[in-house]
Amino acid sequence: MSFKQDLITLLNNYSDMMEFNGENKFKVNAFKNGALVLKKLDDIETLISEKTIGEIKGIGKGIQAFLNEFYENGSVADFEELKGKLPEGIIELFAIKGISAKKVKQIYDELGVSNLELLEQACIENKVAPIKGFGEKTQIKILEEIKRLKSSKGLLRLNHAFNRADELKEHLSRINSIQRIEYTGELRRIREVISKIELLILTNDIESCIEEIQKEFSFSIEENENCKTLKLENEIETFLHITDESNFDEVLYLTTAEKSFREKISFDDSQNIILEMMDQHYFDLNENLKSNSNLEQKDFKGFFHFHTTSSDGLNLLNEMVNEGVSQGYEYFAVCDHSKSAFYANGLNEERILQQREEIDELNRSSKAKVYHGIESDILRDGSLDYDDDFMNNFQFVVISVHSIFNIAEDEMTARVIKAIENPHADVLAHPTGRLLLSRNPYKINIKKVIDACVENDVVIEINANPQRLDLDWRNIYYAREKGCKFAINPDAHSTKGIADTKYGILIGRKGGLQKEEVINCYSESEFIKFINRKVKRI
Repeated sequence: MSFKQDLITLLNNYSDMMEFNGENKFKVNAFKNGALVLKKLDDIETLISEKTIGEIKGIGKGIQAFLNEFYENGSVADFEELKGKLPEGIIELFAIKGISAKKVKQIYDELGVSNLELLEQACIENKVAPIKGFGEKTQIKILEEIKRLKSSKGLLRLNHAFNRADELKEHLSRINSIQRIEYTGELRRIREVISKIELLILTNDIESCIEEIQKEFSFSIEENENCKTLKLENEIETFLHITDESNFDEVLYLTTAEKSFREKISFDDSQNIILEMMDQHYFDLNENLKSNSNLEQKDFKGFFHFHTTSSDGLNLLNEMVNEGVSQGYEYFAVCDHSKSAFYANGLNEERILQQREEIDELNRSSKAKVYHGIESDILRDGSLDYDDDFMNNFQFVVISVHSIFNIAEDEMTARVIKAIENPHADVLAHPTGRLLLSRNPYKINIKKVIDACVENDVVIEINANPQRLDLDWRNIYYAREKGCKFAINPDAHSTKGIADTKYGILIGRKGGLQKEEVINCYSESEFIKFINRKVKRI
C-alpha cells in the first residue's frame, strides 16, 4: 500500500472509530472529508514534510497535526489510544460497504458481533435481518461483501504490487553480490490482481548472496533444481528466486509462465513468445492471433477520455494537454462527464458550449490539437443524456454506465447495446464497471456487447486505471477474434493519472494486441477519418 493510501485508510478508520464511539459528529465528518481531499492530492509526502498541507482546503489544524504525527512517527497516539478502547476486530467491519460505523455499533450492541467471522455467522443464522433498520436485503448484501473481503485478502492491485516490488528491488540492489533483479511470476506475466510478489536475482555466488540477504530479511529457504527460493516473512507472499547466469533465462521462464502453459510449451519452444502472454488463455487464441504484441508507449499518438476541472478533474485543460505533450502525445480528445453525472459536476448544454470556446482558444495557441469529446452516461433505457441534435456538437463520444448497476443481465446487456447502436457513439468505456478488489462487474453478457461493438463500428476501451483494467484481458482474445478495435485510456483525472496508460498497455500486450488494433496509435489524419466514419464532424 502506498503512503497516500495508508493515510487515506488511517483517516477513514479514525473517523469510523470515532463514529462507533459516539464522538462529536463534526469531528467525524471532518476526518471523513479529509480522506476525500487526500484522494485528490498528488505528492502528499512533500506537502506534509514542507508543512504546507494545512493550506489545502479541507485539511484543518487537527488533521494536519494527525498527518504530521504519522509522517514523523509512523503512528498516531490518539488513533492507537482509541483503537485500544474498541472491541478487538471491530475495525475490519468498517470495511464492509453499505453499513456505516453507526450500523456496526448497532450490530455490536444487539448481537455482540465484533469481527467478520462472527458477523458472517450471525447473517447465516438470520440474526441481522430482524435488527431495526436492516432487513433481509441488507443481510444478503453484508454476506456478499464479507465474501468479497475474504476473497481479496492478501491480494494487491497491479500498481500496488509493482510499488511493493520496486521498493524491495531498491533495497536488494544495495547488496554487492546481486548483479541483476527482474520481476517474475504474476507480475512479469501481468495479472490485474497479484497474489504474490516474485523477483528473480542473478548472482555469481548464490551462498554469499543468501548470507547477505539474511542480514536484511527473515525467510525460509527452498531448494529447486535450477535455483534457490527464499520465502520472505511478509503480509503479502513474497519470493526471491536466486540463480546464476547459466540458468537465469530458464528460471525466468519457469517462474513466470503459468503452470498449464509450461505443461504444453517447453522452455526451448517458448523463446519467441513474450512473457506477458504465457498464460493458459494463450491456447484459446486462433493461430493468426498468437503473434507477440507490438504495443509500445512510443506508438501512442492520441490521448482520449480524460477529465479536467470542468467536471471532476484536478487540472485545467491546458495543464492536461501540456503534460500529455511532454509524454509524447500529438492530439487529444477531452471527455469530461456529461450532465447526468451530477456527482461529478457533469456538464449541461450551456457549459458544454463554454468548454468549446475554451478548446477553440487553446487550439489557436497550442501545437497539439484538442478535439471536443464527452463521456456520456448511458441511462437505464439505453439512451444517452443529450438529445441527438445536441450530440452533433461533440467530435468524439465515449459512452459508459455510471449508475443503476443492480439490474438483471438481460436488461443491462440490452441497455448497453442500445447505446452502442447510437450513431454518435465512438468508444464504450470500462465495459463491465468493475473496481478491482472493491466492486464486482455488473451482470452483463460481454460477448454480446463485443459483437454489438463490431457490428456498429464502436471501439471498446481497455480502461488503464489500475483500479479498473476493464476490459478484462481474458475478453481481449474474443474481441480480437471478432475484429474489434480498442482504445487504451487511463481515464485520467489529473496530470499524474496520464502515466497510468502503461498499465493498459501491459494488459493489451498480454492479450496480444497489435498497434494497428488500437486507435490511440492512429495518426491524426487516421483519427479524423475514424470520427467521421458514421457522423460528419469535421
